[in-house]
Amino acid sequence: MTATLAPGLTTADRCDRCGAQAYIRVRLESGGELLFCAHHGRAHLPKLHDVAAEIQDETDRLHGAEV
Repeated sequence: MTATLAPGLTTADRCDRCGAQAYIRVRLESGGELLFCAHHGRAHLPKLHDVAAEIQDETDRLHGAEV
Protein backbone atom coordinates (compact mmCIF):
# COMPACT_ATOMS: atom_id res chain seq x y z
CA MET A 1 0.00 0.00 0.00
CA THR A 2 1.27 3.48 -0.82
CA ALA A 3 0.36 7.11 -0.42
CA THR A 4 1.44 8.00 -3.96
CA LEU A 5 -1.93 7.95 -5.68
CA ALA A 6 -2.82 10.97 -7.76
CA PRO A 7 -4.62 13.29 -7.79
CA GLY A 8 -4.91 14.36 -4.17
CA LEU A 9 -8.21 14.45 -2.36
CA THR A 10 -10.14 17.73 -2.47
CA THR A 11 -12.97 19.25 -0.46
CA ALA A 12 -15.35 17.83 -3.08
CA ASP A 13 -14.38 14.26 -2.11
CA ARG A 14 -16.81 12.98 0.51
CA CYS A 15 -16.82 10.02 2.90
CA ASP A 16 -18.87 7.13 1.56
CA ARG A 17 -20.06 6.38 5.10
CA CYS A 18 -21.14 9.78 6.46
CA GLY A 19 -20.60 12.45 3.80
CA ALA A 20 -17.87 14.37 5.66
CA GLN A 21 -14.75 15.50 3.79
CA ALA A 22 -12.70 12.48 2.73
CA TYR A 23 -9.06 12.19 3.74
CA ILE A 24 -8.55 8.51 2.88
CA ARG A 25 -8.96 6.90 -0.56
CA VAL A 26 -8.87 3.11 -0.86
CA ARG A 27 -8.49 1.44 -4.24
CA LEU A 28 -9.70 -2.13 -3.96
CA GLU A 29 -8.04 -5.12 -5.59
CA SER A 30 -11.40 -5.73 -7.28
CA GLY A 31 -11.14 -2.33 -9.00
CA GLY A 32 -13.53 -0.28 -6.87
CA GLU A 33 -12.71 2.81 -4.86
CA LEU A 34 -13.86 3.92 -1.40
CA LEU A 35 -13.50 7.31 0.28
CA PHE A 36 -13.50 7.85 4.04
CA CYS A 37 -13.27 10.71 6.50
CA ALA A 38 -10.48 10.37 9.06
CA HIS A 39 -12.85 8.89 11.67
CA HIS A 40 -14.33 6.16 9.48
CA GLY A 41 -11.02 5.53 7.75
CA ARG A 42 -9.37 4.75 11.09
CA ALA A 43 -12.30 2.55 12.08
CA HIS A 44 -12.18 0.46 8.89
CA LEU A 45 -8.47 0.59 8.00
CA PRO A 46 -7.49 -2.75 9.57
CA LYS A 47 -10.00 -4.65 7.40
CA LEU A 48 -9.30 -2.51 4.34
CA HIS A 49 -5.63 -3.51 4.34
CA ASP A 50 -6.80 -7.05 3.48
CA VAL A 51 -8.66 -5.99 0.32
CA ALA A 52 -6.87 -2.82 -0.79
CA ALA A 53 -4.56 -2.53 -3.77
CA GLU A 54 -3.55 0.98 -2.63
CA ILE A 55 -4.41 3.29 0.24
CA GLN A 56 -3.99 7.07 0.02
CA ASP A 57 -4.03 8.56 3.51
CA GLU A 58 -4.06 12.36 3.72
CA THR A 59 -5.09 12.60 7.37
CA ASP A 60 -1.76 14.34 8.08
CA ARG A 61 -3.40 17.44 6.56
CA LEU A 62 -5.58 17.61 9.68
CA HIS A 63 -2.63 18.18 12.03
CA GLY A 64 -2.46 21.80 13.04
CA ALA A 65 -5.90 22.54 11.56
CA GLU A 66 -8.18 24.66 13.71
CA VAL A 67 -11.20 22.81 15.01
